Amino acid sequence: MAPDHSMDENAPRHQRRIRYKGTYPKNFKEKYKELQPERYADAVAHVIQKGSTPAGMHRSICVEEILELLQITPGQIGLDATLGYGGHTLAMLKCLDSKGRLYAIDVDPLELPRTQERLERLGYGSDVLEIRQMNFSQIDQLAFESGPFNFVLADLGVSSMQIDNPDRGFSFRAEGPLDLRLNPTRGRSAANRLKKMTLDELQNMLVENADEPHAGLIARTLISSMKNGMEISTTTQLRNIIEEALKFVPKISDDEIKKSCQRCFQALRIDVNQEFEVLDDFLEKLPDVLAKEGRVAILTFHSGEDRRVKKSFKHFFREGVYRDIAPELIRPSDKECRENSRARSAKLRWAIKA
Repeated sequence: MAPDHSMDENAPRHQRRIRYKGTYPKNFKEKYKELQPERYADAVAHVIQKGSTPAGMHRSICVEEILELLQITPGQIGLDATLGYGGHTLAMLKCLDSKGRLYAIDVDPLELPRTQERLERLGYGSDVLEIRQMNFSQIDQLAFESGPFNFVLADLGVSSMQIDNPDRGFSFRAEGPLDLRLNPTRGRSAANRLKKMTLDELQNMLVENADEPHAGLIARTLISSMKNGMEISTTTQLRNIIEEALKFVPKISDDEIKKSCQRCFQALRIDVNQEFEVLDDFLEKLPDVLAKEGRVAILTFHSGEDRRVKKSFKHFFREGVYRDIAPELIRPSDKECRENSRARSAKLRWAIKA
């Protein structure tokens, strides 16, 4: 007779999926099919076909263009300075054909182990791929162990799985804690950072980090709200104050208000993670970690980032450190932008070590 498990407290219990209203789930945690692509491949393919990014995933941008620029061959040593979801990493590993070595780094302690597990399931273990949690401003420390790199890639965009997960607080579109840290275990959250800022600091940050045209009005409203005891600890609280500040601006449209919200969140994220300072360190150290004839490709999504990359490449080209640099930036194809709307703001530049 088969044993009776009906009263076994240790037996696994069936958990019903999260219920949602309507035909398709709208909230991140309700999208259980998109969050399990290995089980629901058809559902994920349907989302991608519509030109959207499935929840919990990231669609790598300019993959073909990057591979063409880097000209990876088996036996080389390379670096993916921003591992993220691992799409670029996987494409570069295929070029190496299990010969050579690829290093991949990222500051995000939440997404890094998930990406490492996915790549290991695909057969890319420590024999060809070494993954570390570290900031790409520390590439000199990594190169001290690895030796010079034949190719380096840095994708400076925030990954879709970070943006879409409301628990990370990156987007004004969903309720969540106002955090914005790429590594939520270090530094101060955006909410705590806001509490410490003066009016001038806040206004300058919105201008320098996001070119926000209404920086003065938004900064004054935020500072005034906090002085009057208003709490700004969630994404929606910040969004509501920005919207309130702008609704009396003559002839401003809802779309313009949304863009200001997006720029303010971007400015705060850049500030909280010290992204410009980190990028400057990376660009300064980059020539020293490249091998002779080593190639680098950098993908940016913000004018401030692109200006820094362009300026650095031109400086080292004039100094004779780089023998060739991109004469102009490369944009994603119209086809890619149609298939992935998040590709529209991407800018790609490259350089080759002398």
